[in-house]
Amino acid sequence: MFISILASAALMVLPACTGPQTTTTEAEENNVTSEELVDETASYVGQTVTVRSEAEAVVDDVSFLMADDEYFEGEAILVINGTSEPFVISDVGDTQVQVTGEVKTFALETVASEYGLTLEPELYAEYETKPVIIAQSIALAPDVGEVAANPEQYYNQRIALQGEVEEVLEAGLFTLDEDQLFGGSDLLVVPSMPTETVEDGEIVAITGVLRPYVKADFERDYDLQWDLSVTESIEAEYTEKPVFVADSVYPSAI
Repeated sequence: MFISILASAALMVLPACTGPQTTTTEAEENNVTSEELVDETASYVGQTVTVRSEAEAVVDDVSFLMADDEYFEGEAILVINGTSEPFVISDVGDTQVQVTGEVKTFALETVASEYGLTLEPELYAEYETKPVIIAQSIALAPDVGEVAANPEQYYNQRIALQGEVEEVLEAGLFTLDEDQLFGGSDLLVVPSMPTETVEDGEIVAITGVLRPYVKADFERDYDLQWDLSVTESIEAEYTEKPVFVADSVYPSAI
């Protein structure tokens, strides 16, 4: 199981802090399981990792705790939102979230100074010298079945999914093997920018937004350079159906 992060409260927005940003490319090389992160935390300090799970509690408006009883034995890891945008949290306790960020040893004064935050000492005293993840990317991480059952609920929200590559149509353009879940069609994945190449049968993690395929909208919003035959095939099979526009594609740790 992969770990991710959420917070606790019925509906909450975590404002972003304004610290240094890094790309998710680093995380692609440090995509770790929860067991590895917990057992070898020291070795990951200074590295960017991607983890996935539910959140246990909110500390304040910029941070929350993530935990997994199976691996953490009640121990929680502090997560601080370091993205450029706030993150809306709903259905706390049930929603899965995926976080990419740098693992650090928490020191209140250092983190507050580096990321321009005001952190209350009494709220953070117990986390001093413990691991913290400074989140550079946060996305909802529902099961593909949940998305397939109600895709409109997830339209135009940043989400993270995992699945098996069914077919590579051309460079960066592929389908995920979810034919039983999306009304008889595999889930089409369209890159919003150049991505790593994938192979048929590979298990991948993807982040981006789900939106209905409308040819005119996609041609307007993205630099599509598909072959005519591919364009016609996609239009025939996916018009008005859910399509995943990916800004990040990398091998899954699961």
